[in-house]
Amino acid sequence: MTDPQWLRLPDLASRALGGSVVSANDEFFAERENLIRSEAPVFNRYTFGAKGQVYDGWETRRRRTEGHDHAVVRLGVPGVVRGVIIDTSFFTGNFPPSASVEACGVEGYPSPLELESADWQPLLPAKALTGDSANFFAIEDSLRYTHVRLSIYPDGGVARFRVHGEPVPDPRLLDLSSVDLAALENGGRVTGCSNMFYGSPQNLLLPGLARVMGEGWETSRRRDDGNDWVSIRLAAPGVIRLAELDTSHFKGNAPGFGTLRGLIGGSWVELLPRTRLQPDTRHRFRLAATDVVSEVRMDVFPDGGMARLRLFGAVPEELRKQLVAGWFDRLPDAQAREVLATDPHFGRP
Repeated sequence: MTDPQWLRLPDLASRALGGSVVSANDEFFAERENLIRSEAPVFNRYTFGAKGQVYDGWETRRRRTEGHDHAVVRLGVPGVVRGVIIDTSFFTGNFPPSASVEACGVEGYPSPLELESADWQPLLPAKALTGDSANFFAIEDSLRYTHVRLSIYPDGGVARFRVHGEPVPDPRLLDLSSVDLAALENGGRVTGCSNMFYGSPQNLLLPGLARVMGEGWETSRRRDDGNDWVSIRLAAPGVIRLAELDTSHFKGNAPGFGTLRGLIGGSWVELLPRTRLQPDTRHRFRLAATDVVSEVRMDVFPDGGMARLRLFGAVPEELRKQLVAGWFDRLPDAQAREVLATDPHFGRP
């Protein structure tokens, strides 16, 4: 099977981005939190606990009454959902025959009880599932959501639940005089990459410090005269004032040099000239550029790995207003009405 294009988008539900499974009506055999773990599920045969074989996933008891089971996930970064994966790996005689997905957009941090009365919108009607498989489903919806609800019919086990999409964070919460415009949680996004043999370039934009080398981006070894690169569409066009190129944990495989360029219209301008990089080091560079750029390309020479890329900058006021307007247009109707009713500063400069 050819991987769908939306699979290249970040998993908005991932624990690595701050996602959380806020509730589940049942988790008798296996805990709901397993649904959003970043690592792939595993299975150890003949590993039994007090309730039977231990599964790396979410598993409910066998239903003896009408109804179905469900789990609610708060997205680590709200956004537009483009595809979901309902992964039933290792669940064979106990996977759900079918599942559906709904979503809602809400203000603030509602409790599980409050979320029950939210305006849930259908994203995926009930679809048949295959056991011990990653079930891929494309989503056709353009609105921004903060929570998703996975329903399984009638019961069973799901190893992982991935929610791939485009981050659309709340611009009202950003200090746009100095913000990491590359951060995935702020709306930054990878748009291109020359090589991701050992690690995804999405890792460069994750929150916090990488704990191990495997949490960064790493290319295969080059055997030609070229170099590797990654391009980032910024959360909003801005002036980049400070760049951080972090090679933490990359010791014998860090790039030797790096450059940064910014996109203005259809032209690339230099932000950071070719600069020597050290292994296992957080490099911080003040930039003298004054141009507003919408995308940044980092080239590494000739290849290697990097843990994080931070691009701190400022967004012009007029562009900030456009960002807020674009965010508002993507809200579900119920959340849009709530914003207008409760936020006295909305729409003001």
